[in-house]
Amino acid sequence: MMDTLQKFIPYLALGLIYLAVASNFRFSAQPTNTAPQARLRTSLLALGLIIHAWLLYQVSFAHGLNLGFFNVLSVIAWLTVLIYGWADRKHNLAGLQAFILPQAAIFAVLPAYTAVNHAVPNGESPLFLAHIAIALLAYSLFTFATLHALLMVFAERSLHNKTNFIKLPSFPPLMVMEALLFQIIGLGFILLTITLLSGMLFSEAIFGLALQFNHKSVFSIASWFIYAALLFGRVRYGWRGIKAIRWTLAGFVLLLLAYLGSKFILQVMLGR
Repeated sequence: MMDTLQKFIPYLALGLIYLAVASNFRFSAQPTNTAPQARLRTSLLALGLIIHAWLLYQVSFAHGLNLGFFNVLSVIAWLTVLIYGWADRKHNLAGLQAFILPQAAIFAVLPAYTAVNHAVPNGESPLFLAHIAIALLAYSLFTFATLHALLMVFAERSLHNKTNFIKLPSFPPLMVMEALLFQIIGLGFILLTITLLSGMLFSEAIFGLALQFNHKSVFSIASWFIYAALLFGRVRYGWRGIKAIRWTLAGFVLLLLAYLGSKFILQVMLGR
């Protein structure tokens, strides 16, 4: 009992740190937010990222590559918070705290309840590890882009004096938010392209097939086309606003179904 409690304490501390920063989103976005207060928020976020990274190492990497469903969610949450920390320093996106950190707190704690080992074959191959790392970073970028797009929805509604179920104190200019959205999507699209191409190479080496037409590959390729169309529409036709947000959300849903959907069914529902 005591060992179980000691094991859970770091996860509980991590969740509380993320929730503490998330609950401060109203004050963080105020123009009166002082430098010491901003440094405290940044320091707490950095502490949370360090603890989170240490816990991830223990459950996902210390004893071989263990990419169970909840471990993957935790890795993506860590990368998403890291991306948010970088973007917030450059663009003052304090409003995103209310979107990113609560889900990060939940996903960071979930691996504490799951001791199942889902060791990944070829987990010691540097090329395969690079493939996994690029894929997880791509998913994290698109997760951030999706949450950022939701923040843009709130900003759009506020400009038209519509009621939001979460009252956010302020937003960066929509043009700035939109430019950041497409920067993140553009980088994520490059990494997703590399992920799909490298995945085909590994599929050929392991299964003897360059591409397996299962639901995972179909949804992944479909999401690639969605993001490609969005970026083309932005360059060619100047897509922006609600149209860009809808395409962003559609691409993310397909990507979610492609990877996490299959893992959830196999590992959580079927227990494999």
